[in-house]
Amino acid sequence: MLDLDKLSPAEYRARYEALQEAARARAAAPQTEASFPEIPPDAVIAQDVIPPGWYASLRLRRGAALRLTNIAGTPGAALFIWNEADPSERFNAGDTTKLQWTTNLTTGRVLFSDMGRVLAAITADSGAGHDSIIGPNGPAQTQGRNGRDNLRCGAAKFGLSRRDLAPALSLFSPVGVDAQGVMRWRGNPPAGAMLELRAEMDLLLVLSNTPHALSPVQQATGPLAYTAWRAGAPGPDDLCRHFTAEAARGFANNDRYFAQ
Repeated sequence: MLDLDKLSPAEYRARYEALQEAARARAAAPQTEASFPEIPPDAVIAQDVIPPGWYASLRLRRGAALRLTNIAGTPGAALFIWNEADPSERFNAGDTTKLQWTTNLTTGRVLFSDMGRVLAAITADSGAGHDSIIGPNGPAQTQGRNGRDNLRCGAAKFGLSRRDLAPALSLFSPVGVDAQGVMRWRGNPPAGAMLELRAEMDLLLVLSNTPHALSPVQQATGPLAYTAWRAGAPGPDDLCRHFTAEAARGFANNDRYFAQ
């Protein structure tokens, strides 16, 4: 195993450049096709529809899967995740993008915690685009229900407070950077856009059906459906475990965590 403490500055630089080049090659490669398998009815754990502007608080066991469907192409939805066993371990948006060298979180990518472990894996994505930088809307964007307040209310369902929240992941939020380096909304996602996550540890989740902060429409325009079910165990060739060296290390950290 690589011992980072023994690398010279030149070796650190060479390793950094090699990782960067590999990340650029993956970004230039054709996107992995999304495959959304049929969900066996007897495997369903929970199923519901979140009305526009509302939220849901969920518990998801390790190995379970969660499919989200943006039925009407509403402009965004917010997601935040904690480790149920220790909610001080939570989703880290910065590490999720930095460790994987990309803001394009799609099939094969993972959602890292602030402890270097994998909270959830993206097993399928229809490609609507998800943003981990700006986040959901708040009182500054709308007088109505908003993502930031919804996440706080959802956290309170688990006995958590504002201090337990951090930058969230904005789903179904196509955001891009223009020629001047300014982040812009690229248009609403298509109706029926889907995303599928697999829980890599027991999780607490809050889903808010509210727009992205950059959306020109600051009211949710349609329902967001979710289905949670007992999924089969991933095989040794699981895409998410091997898509990047960083993800492989994150899963190794998970394995050590559960071996304790």
